[in-house]
Amino acid sequence: MARSFVPDDFVVPQGLAGPGFRLEPLGPQHNEADHGAWTSSIDHIRTTPGFAAGRWPPVGGLSLAENLRDLQRHADDFERRVGFTYTVLDDEDRVIGCVYIYPSRSEARVAQVDSWVSASCAELDLPLHDAVANWLDAGWPFAEVRYRST
Repeated sequence: MARSFVPDDFVVPQGLAGPGFRLEPLGPQHNEADHGAWTSSIDHIRTTPGFAAGRWPPVGGLSLAENLRDLQRHADDFERRVGFTYTVLDDEDRVIGCVYIYPSRSEARVAQVDSWVSASCAELDLPLHDAVANWLDAGWPFAEVRYRST
């Protein structure tokens, strides 16, 4: 079993509010909206720092059932405190993106952070990045945060 990514006494935040968005833990309840948000924005996400060279999002997409398994994995990671994925909601509670906070593969106390927003909300890429970077710096117990921005 993986070790907790944060100290046992750290209270993991349940969200963050920013200009035009808010975060809440990603879970199976977001499946259809999450699937719609990223499948409509594959090209945009693949140009977002952190995603250009990766395998996600898959160009061919995923079925709703496959996406649900992925969301359940992220929710389980959150519950076990080994990684934290937040859905990004707009002011009307529509899913417009995600933020992933996981340990670096090489350094356990270093957070590797990536985020994306839907193409229709591309103007939120930088405000989301800045708000999350400040939030992690101010209140999370990481030795270092690596959040790709270029």
